[in-house]
Amino acid sequence: MPIASVNPATGETLETFEALDGAAVELRLARAESAFRQYRTTGFDQRAELVRRAADLLDADLEAVARTMTEEMGKPLAAARAEAAKCAKALRWYADRAAGLLADERPEQADVADSGASEAYVRYRPVGAVLAVMPWNFPFWQVVRFAAPALMAGNVCLLKHASNVPRTALALEDLFLRAGFPQGCFQTLLIGSGAVEGVIRDRRVAAVTLTGSEAAGRAVAATAADEVKKAVLELGGSDPFVVLPSADLGAAVRTAVRARAQNNGQSCIAAKRFIVHTDVYEEFAAAFTEAMRALRVGDPMDEATDVGPLASEQGRADLEELVEDARAHGARVDCGGRRPAGLDRGWYYEPTVVSGITPAMRIHQEETFGPVATLYRAADLDEALALANDTPFGLSSNVWTTDGGEQQRFVRDIEAGGVFFNGMTASHPALPFGGVKRSGFGRELSGHGIKEFCNITTVWLGAP
Repeated sequence: MPIASVNPATGETLETFEALDGAAVELRLARAESAFRQYRTTGFDQRAELVRRAADLLDADLEAVARTMTEEMGKPLAAARAEAAKCAKALRWYADRAAGLLADERPEQADVADSGASEAYVRYRPVGAVLAVMPWNFPFWQVVRFAAPALMAGNVCLLKHASNVPRTALALEDLFLRAGFPQGCFQTLLIGSGAVEGVIRDRRVAAVTLTGSEAAGRAVAATAADEVKKAVLELGGSDPFVVLPSADLGAAVRTAVRARAQNNGQSCIAAKRFIVHTDVYEEFAAAFTEAMRALRVGDPMDEATDVGPLASEQGRADLEELVEDARAHGARVDCGGRRPAGLDRGWYYEPTVVSGITPAMRIHQEETFGPVATLYRAADLDEALALANDTPFGLSSNVWTTDGGEQQRFVRDIEAGGVFFNGMTASHPALPFGGVKRSGFGRELSGHGIKEFCNITTVWLGAP
């Protein structure tokens, strides 16, 4: 079945590719196995040189890379440029730090002696070929934040990218080849989702990481568990954005709009549920709704555009269904809630604010993957925290308060992989990224992320 690259701003097919057949997949798996035998013996300096070269090439190609992303999934061009630049930064971060992050760990000498050894330490060794099943919403960043630590650890990479971004997937493979990585160290598999299980089960694949939907995560995790292989999952999110009375409301509103509308609202870590203390609810709600209404929707190639199209027609239909279900159950649509006039081609949807949410509405529990915000009024801190945790997801959270006691309460009680105070959730190479509950397990980025796909090896030397 062909894999198509379709421009979501117009609905036009840009290019089609034939999916790899069994023989082609077998060839790539054999290459990965062969490459790993040699690449695993390289030193950190050699790996770092290759990774830095990839970063340099990405800087040089930034405009072309950004246009490819925008054409395939619809993010505003300025956001695509920022994504490419962030990838180059992450590549260099791991090139500079991997040796230290994976340095041998040595216990206290008293503990070594107590174990009966003359020497003992822990070494981090690569595991082999790691399959990455990646999404379309940040088509370069999601891959690089996996590939940079995996390659620096001495692993090799197999990429099964989302089927609507095949040109981006091939550009990533080309980037690492041009950087000088041996053939087989990073390979793109243009395959459908039905072929993923077979790749995970192949003996030459050591582990798998997935960023995507809960359904995809369940399927991948089940297969990996059946094969007794390591898996890392980063799934959906419905992050709360809590505003308490001590907050700087002007800054909170400005950040709230960015946090909801980034990437056309299609981000797992976007703030989606806005939970506001009753003392400041009216002021925040009015300013936030007006700012969302003022966002400019249009051609993502236009530098003035704030919000482009959704990545797929089905994605827009799913979003519309959630909003209409809420409306039918009594919610108020304070702005948006429809397709914008004059944009008949492509899959656009207006920035939307919905209030009066109740548990009877699907939108209360399901993730909104698009520029739709839900507003909640909380009577006090306890109710705000309860609403924040009233979700099956637990990726990250945003809390606006300058009260140290309130901050520590959220650090203690929020059910999420992160809590960001007086700012918006964002990923950075130095900070671990991942969630709890149905947002997945394991971590990406930082030292935690690079160690996920390492063989943590105990080395014990007996006393002479």
